[in-house]
Amino acid sequence: MAITLGIIGFGGMGGWHARNACKVPGITVKGAYDIDPVRVQAARDEGLVGYDTLEALLGDKEINTVLVATPNDKHPELAIAAMDAGKNCISEKPVAMTVAELDQMIEAGRRNGVIFTVHQNRRWDKDFVTAKTVIESGDLGQIFTIQSRLHGTGGTVFGWRGEVEHGGGMLFDWGVHFLDQMYYMCGYDTFTDVYCQFSRVKTEAVEDYLILTLNTNKGYRVIIEIGTFLLHDTPRWLIGGEKGTCYIQNFDAKEGAVITANAKEEDEPVIIMTSAGPTRTFSPRPAGSKLYAPLPQVDPQWTDFYANVDAAIQGKEELIVQPWQVRKVLCCIEACFTSAKTGEVVKL
Repeated sequence: MAITLGIIGFGGMGGWHARNACKVPGITVKGAYDIDPVRVQAARDEGLVGYDTLEALLGDKEINTVLVATPNDKHPELAIAAMDAGKNCISEKPVAMTVAELDQMIEAGRRNGVIFTVHQNRRWDKDFVTAKTVIESGDLGQIFTIQSRLHGTGGTVFGWRGEVEHGGGMLFDWGVHFLDQMYYMCGYDTFTDVYCQFSRVKTEAVEDYLILTLNTNKGYRVIIEIGTFLLHDTPRWLIGGEKGTCYIQNFDAKEGAVITANAKEEDEPVIIMTSAGPTRTFSPRPAGSKLYAPLPQVDPQWTDFYANVDAAIQGKEELIVQPWQVRKVLCCIEACFTSAKTGEVVKL
């Protein structure tokens, strides 16, 4: 049985799902419920069924899968209600605000015999798939640093995403995506501890800047940095290995390169003079000693998320986004909050 989708929460993301999930052949979006009658009418205006109550949506026998796209703190109770009604469930991210809440959601899926997953859609981002492809190619040799950064210029975090009680702040908003990417790329038993720092630069209630370092059992470190008020571009990815460096400038991976050392031109570095004295360690490399290669061409499709969930419901595939994977990430998020509060490294 292919997905017939009902949406709980018809805001920005709910509307996005309504317009895009149906791009996967066989998937139908039937309708939506929202606590705001204006948004229920908006669903009707888009040709969907607008449900006036949650019970009406959950009681619709044609709907076999429910998407929860509400503020973060409401995900658990709504997802559990959907699964207790016998519906498969997709939750927007972050799936919950605590691991204990997520455990209740996982148990609801188990006891009702339904599919439960999370919309970790940024596993299909072009910049991420490009970075993963470069690392797995071995062209950079032994990796020593992976750095993932995102900075905006707007400053203040608006709406419920700026409110602590609804799970606002950059760690829950974007950090959950970048941590999910790192775990998916590096392995779920790779990270040993985390050190995280928060700042409130433009938003008083929640962190609008964070930087965290993940240590690994593979000899490299991961740095994630996210902020809303930096007025100059930084690379989306910077990856360093003993044979070379890769940088990816932006989400669409149109700018960037894989840079390796040209062994034929490994001349002795020259000594240069700076205002504070001479240096050889940080003198420029000789001309011709760096080889530039374009980024690998990849073409990930976001629709593969829904195609996979649809196939999993029909028993044809395993879920790509597994609840136990999401749990690993949420455990790390809890550790990040602890580290930011205590100023200490927290073991994972």
